[in-house]
Amino acid sequence: MDIAENPTEPLVLRPGDPGYDGELAGFQTGFAQRPDVVFAASSAADVTAAVRFAAGRGLPIGVQATGHGLPGASQGGVLVTTRRMDGVAVDAGARTVRVRAGVRWGQVVAAAAPYGLAPLNGSAPGVGAVSSTLGGGLGILAREFGYAADHVRALDVVTADGRHRHVTRSADPDLYWALLGAGADFGVVTGLEIGLVPVRRLYGGSLAFDGRAVDPAALLRAYEEWTRTVPDGLTSSFAAVPYPDLPALPPHLRGRYVVSVRVAYTGADGDAVVAPLRRCGPVLADSLREMPYTQSHTIHSDPDFPHAYYGDSAVLGELDLAAAGELLARTGPDAGGPMCVVQINHLGGALARPAPNSVPYREGRFLLRLLSAGERETARAVVDPALALLADTTIGRARNFAFGAGDRSEGLYDPGTHARLAGLKASLDPANLFGGSYGLSACRRASRRPA
Repeated sequence: MDIAENPTEPLVLRPGDPGYDGELAGFQTGFAQRPDVVFAASSAADVTAAVRFAAGRGLPIGVQATGHGLPGASQGGVLVTTRRMDGVAVDAGARTVRVRAGVRWGQVVAAAAPYGLAPLNGSAPGVGAVSSTLGGGLGILAREFGYAADHVRALDVVTADGRHRHVTRSADPDLYWALLGAGADFGVVTGLEIGLVPVRRLYGGSLAFDGRAVDPAALLRAYEEWTRTVPDGLTSSFAAVPYPDLPALPPHLRGRYVVSVRVAYTGADGDAVVAPLRRCGPVLADSLREMPYTQSHTIHSDPDFPHAYYGDSAVLGELDLAAAGELLARTGPDAGGPMCVVQINHLGGALARPAPNSVPYREGRFLLRLLSAGERETARAVVDPALALLADTTIGRARNFAFGAGDRSEGLYDPGTHARLAGLKASLDPANLFGGSYGLSACRRASRRPA
């Protein structure tokens, strides 16, 4: 499946080598990676060489694509970077796209648009398409079409035995199931083939309110009530962000506490559907409009500059509005402590449909995500107690949104999914080369320096 590969000798870097530090740089600046060996992969052959090198020495293996998400501690191990594996091929007739491991969602959006097609990408164009899909892939059209993982046709992966496998649901159903939801624990995915959807335009954008002029808890209550009325074709989220007073920010955001609702909708009656939200109070900014899908990244306008952050998530069976109101008070601009971003995604719709993969908690109604700037322990002192407020309605956590909290495995999978994954892990990666931080194996490694 790999596109336009020209196998060469892999670039191998060790601490102190020219280019070592630059190879480790990514979007997340808050957590240092200091692997003993870096394989800067340009091809599946390079990845195979890296896995065989690590397996032969009993070394743990991590993977870094674009750097939005980082693997666990890499000291004493091997890190495979895949940013050079950069290729996209659209099959318009089949409505599919093949992507290599380093491709970002923005590239796929651009490649599919001329054919009137769109991928099930997330809100930020710089996120890795493969890595986010392996964790489920919660996209801006998720309630209409489901998780990105639900649309994967095939994957290419190098497993712990050093084999490069082409995995489909029919040819290898167990590994296919495991990769789509827990991929990093089972190998290095070098590429995948995924379905596209026939979306050329959409109604989207955000309604932003001044969080000091309106009651954020009341706005959240109105939002929750509104979500009970919307069609499955509408995907939305609620966000509360205390913006710092920085010249780099737009004037309407600078130094403000902004509470907003972001919307993506493929229906023709967008203005009518969002009318109840517009009546919630004076609007600070209204960007809701018809747009080409190539502008979909402007709905959230996520920051595109590298920075340090920590966060975690909770999948909620229901939204306890009293507890959520207390959470907003504890994370708002008057609470003190580091800046904390609150985002609540409306789930349901196609996300609730069963699929042949290991993405869990499809019964969840909302996903709560907390993100805090700064050092891990300082941020954790805010994030963890805030999430605990919603403990009574929390059914689990989302692996893609354990921003630096991936060292904690509890809650990432329901018991049945975890048990099946652990059994497959014992069979496919008995030495626990991959993904030991997610609790799928109790195996302990003896860390050895590479020869």
